[in-house]
Amino acid sequence: NKWRIVFPNNGRQWKDWKQASAFYSGNRIQTTKYTWFTFLPQNLFEQFHRLGNLYFFFLVVLNWFSQVEVFHREIAMLPLIVVLLASMIKDAIEDYRKYRFDETINFSKTRVYDK
Repeated sequence: NKWRIVFPNNGRQWKDWKQASAFYSGNRIQTTKYTWFTFLPQNLFEQFHRLGNLYFFFLVVLNWFSQVEVFHREIAMLPLIVVLLASMIKDAIEDYRKYRFDETINFSKTRVYDK
């Protein structure tokens, strides 16, 4: 287990600070799940771990074969696309709110107690 150690910057604990700063490079809080580059692949990976989304994806794949085609190909894809887009928008909004909250916490003023 790693513990977070906070040292006052007064010069007396310089040796301890250098030793602890090797393990903890920053003091930022980050609770977001995605970045700009990983949002689409990571979100799709999480969406297809749900059984309902896999079921609709299976129906879309089956409709591409003419022997078992029940609906038109484009109509069969519509429910899956709507559900995936709604979930992606919801996840993006939640992650952006987490990002904004992290920014307010990271740039807030703190009090340091020093004897």
